[in-house]
Amino acid sequence: MKRLIPILCLCLCILTGACVCGCTGNADPAPTTPVIPEPLPGNLTIINGDTEVVLDWDAITAMPAFVGYGYAVSTVGIKYGPYDVKGVRLTDLIALAGDFGEENQTWVSAPDGYLWVFDYDQVQGEGFITFDADLKEVPAPSLTVIIMYEQDGMPLTSGEGGPFRMVVATDTPDVITEGSSWVKWVDTIEVR
Repeated sequence: MKRLIPILCLCLCILTGACVCGCTGNADPAPTTPVIPEPLPGNLTIINGDTEVVLDWDAITAMPAFVGYGYAVSTVGIKYGPYDVKGVRLTDLIALAGDFGEENQTWVSAPDGYLWVFDYDQVQGEGFITFDADLKEVPAPSLTVIIMYEQDGMPLTSGEGGPFRMVVATDTPDVITEGSSWVKWVDTIEVR
């Protein structure tokens, strides 16, 4: 009898483990269909002095869009992209809240505390370091700083930095920019 109790406990543990792990003999799971992500809820607040403009997903996606490419490299050399990107020019968003001059900076921030400061030239798409596919520095072509809401034809997911992500975009897929300025989960743009 004393030997039977440990054996029964062992069998019970194996049976419980099999059930917990999903090893119940069902070899034909139900097929799944791909899920198209819905736009994430979120607002974008633009502040310029005493003026504050709050835009939701519908307002931002209704604005004139820039369509191009985004290709970035992380600080440790990992390349991301190239992606087909769609979003609103940073200059267009800033204009909704007032003037922007050479004396100003634009602070782009996210709820996780990440912040990137763009000077006047960078807001205009200038002053960025660009690379080729071998990560050799190359002269910068025309660049456009956007708030991206769509990547590769799909709404930007939270895992990709959505619903709104700052991107330094180009007209060609072969130009890489530094990814540190690609702020994820952008919720505030402030002109100072």
